[in-house]
Amino acid sequence: MPMKKNTGSTLQGITRLVSHATIEATNVVEAMHHQVVHPPFLPSTRIQHLITSISSFTYQGIRLGTRVIGRSLDKILGKLAPFLGEIKATNDREAVLSVLNGVVGDYLEKEENPLQLEMQFRCQGKSLSIARKSIEKTYPNYNGKILLLVHGSCMNDLQWTRAEHNHGLQLGQDLGKTPIYLQYNSGRHISENGQDLNGLLEKLVSEWPAPVEELTVLAHSMGGLVTRSALYYGQQQQKSWTKQLKKIVFLGTPHHGAPLERIGNYVDVIMGGIPYAKPFARLAKIRSAGVTDLRYGNLIRSDWEGKERFKIQKDSRQAIPLPKQVECYSIAAVYGKTSAGKTGQMLGDTLVNVKSALGKHKDPAKSLNFKEDHTWISYETSHLDLLSNVKVYTKIKAWLEI
Repeated sequence: MPMKKNTGSTLQGITRLVSHATIEATNVVEAMHHQVVHPPFLPSTRIQHLITSISSFTYQGIRLGTRVIGRSLDKILGKLAPFLGEIKATNDREAVLSVLNGVVGDYLEKEENPLQLEMQFRCQGKSLSIARKSIEKTYPNYNGKILLLVHGSCMNDLQWTRAEHNHGLQLGQDLGKTPIYLQYNSGRHISENGQDLNGLLEKLVSEWPAPVEELTVLAHSMGGLVTRSALYYGQQQQKSWTKQLKKIVFLGTPHHGAPLERIGNYVDVIMGGIPYAKPFARLAKIRSAGVTDLRYGNLIRSDWEGKERFKIQKDSRQAIPLPKQVECYSIAAVYGKTSAGKTGQMLGDTLVNVKSALGKHKDPAKSLNFKEDHTWISYETSHLDLLSNVKVYTKIKAWLEI
């Protein structure tokens, strides 16, 4: 059960993050200062070395002072935490935390920062305890048809509601399914979230108060990769929940990666090769493990383990086919009109191109081979519009009614 956040722990998390950011900014400034004082490809004089030595004491003082102040504030806030009470959750606060976790979630987890999001099932923005009595209380009209909704990168469960529409709630009403929403730290490696989701689903199915007739997953963006990862690990471990899984619908999932992350990787490497820009290349490496996994669509641990995340590398991930016993569907979005043609499909929804969303790949071994009538393209639709577009909902409903 995730620990409730209170004002004290949240302030501690912010203090730690600010302290780390201050130290990193100091490192960048010092590196830039060194590049200016010691121009590349030119010999340095004794005066230049003296200037660098004197300035290094200043930078060291800033770092030391930041650490001392940060630790002191952390201890004080820790003692005050029981008296400050819990923070009232708001949609805006949840959205900010989700973006923060998406960008630096792996760092937050490593440092055990209170701002990190714990993976959990949720209902109407509240944590769902995976216990029979708790499920019965939360879902008094429960049935054996579970619909799990898995959000994308830098997002959260509340953002399934867009333009006063929520796919999960509507499908629950129209098709008699019980919608459950997943919240997770999208800055962690996709494989780590996949392994954790695998464990949670096994527990959910065993604790569900009625015999589970079917489990359906509706996944948006990165959520589709997390779902596929969970299924891979579940099948490897012969988990019972995988036998209940009947259908998966992917919405704008970058099955073969997102172009923007690949572009970001090239920019990072280019900046690192330019002497005066090199200090700023550190800023490009703020990207989380979850974001760099989106370069090619990593699903399992071996796809990233032992590899340098920020180096330009070929797509060497293991090919994971779609499960044969599960009906899989995929919807791609195109921001432009039908007349945009091939250019529009290459741009896709501006974040994920059509080929990646539909699982198509030039290497036949990596191509997912969705059935032709199990894929669909929604035109004049952005990446986020996939959550509220009426035509998209109609297509999802038609597939799940079959």
